[in-house]
Amino acid sequence: RRRDLTLVRMTPDLIYDQLIGAGCARKLIFSWGGNPGVGSLHRFRDAVEHAWPVPLEIEEHSHAGMANRYAAGAADMPCALMRGYVGTDLMSRTTVAPITCPFTGARLVAVPALQPDVAIVHAQEADREGNVQLWGIPGVQKEAVLASQRSLVTVERIVDELEPRPGGIVIPAWVATAVAEVPGGSRPSYSLDITDRDNDFYRFWDKMSRDRDQFTEWMNENVLGKEVSNR
Repeated sequence: RRRDLTLVRMTPDLIYDQLIGAGCARKLIFSWGGNPGVGSLHRFRDAVEHAWPVPLEIEEHSHAGMANRYAAGAADMPCALMRGYVGTDLMSRTTVAPITCPFTGARLVAVPALQPDVAIVHAQEADREGNVQLWGIPGVQKEAVLASQRSLVTVERIVDELEPRPGGIVIPAWVATAVAEVPGGSRPSYSLDITDRDNDFYRFWDKMSRDRDQFTEWMNENVLGKEVSNR
């Protein structure tokens, strides 16, 4: 089992709760964390409030700040400039720096680029050459792949040819390190036009993950497997 990982996501939800509760994470960089539509991530809270199973360092940003950090990383720039953070307590709590525009004198904030070692994203489809297409609410998935040193893109299906879609985003084959067909890979979330959101599982997670022992038992049975349950 991997340890001491730095996890990065704008909106970490259940899979991050699993990684944190399993003791895999040392630090989380994010802008919002929770069980969408339900409430808190209880393993995340336990790690922050009680250092269980291990202490968790957090680096919190705004949504705009995280998006700009991914965009800067994707462009191979050291930082991005924006007008946010000013007037908030995030200025003194996270890794941003005030800067004055040399052309206008405007007061701006610089946010450091994000360039993760590995990005893992899920999309609807890829062709047999490894070109990926996603649509719906893509967030920063394209930027995450472009910013990262390596990337794994899982898809619902492999098709012979990508059909152009209004608003569709294509991640070209030369960008992704690997593409794998994983039907249902977004569960319990959804893949637009292919799978639905499993609202019952989100509610189940809220109840089950409140208890450390129940969480550990569920992880051993469903994620880690019996062969590593005692490690």
